[in-house]
Amino acid sequence: MLKLVLKAAFILFLLAAPAYAKDSVNIYDKPRPAPAHKIIHESGKNYRLSDFKGDFVVAVFWSRDCGPCLAELKSLNGFYKAVKGNGIKLLLISPNEEWATVAEQKRFLKRYGAPDVDFYVDENGAVASDLGIFTSPHTVLINKNGEEIGRIRGSAKWDSDDVIEYIYQLKAKYG
Repeated sequence: MLKLVLKAAFILFLLAAPAYAKDSVNIYDKPRPAPAHKIIHESGKNYRLSDFKGDFVVAVFWSRDCGPCLAELKSLNGFYKAVKGNGIKLLLISPNEEWATVAEQKRFLKRYGAPDVDFYVDENGAVASDLGIFTSPHTVLINKNGEEIGRIRGSAKWDSDDVIEYIYQLKAKYG
């Protein structure tokens, strides 16, 4: 009986843990400069995290070998659709060495339910390294001035009304 109760509790924990990003958010007292290394868009164009000035950026660092990352891709697609054009930019960033081609990454994202999200690669892991990111998923929040204002560790149910509202609240408060 105890095993059954423990299994049920563990399953509930797994289901509830990614449900609300707010619980794993760390907002800084002062904004920090974003790293200067480039990320490469699926189009081949180079960007820096600070290049999206004017938008509130949600930069999700993920890996194709990360179970929680794969589980949240579909909800990231829903989040993208919900906030697109409203001053929030979603960047899906993975290590470049995971992909042989852009077409491979597009097929992969489509298979896991995220065909609409713009994706980027982090060349040689330079941006993740500068940010001290060594686990996935890991989200970096960048204000409209191109400065890092905080982070979310772990996964979230991105397309839930609570998470979307929370991101809009962060955008309103921190730019």
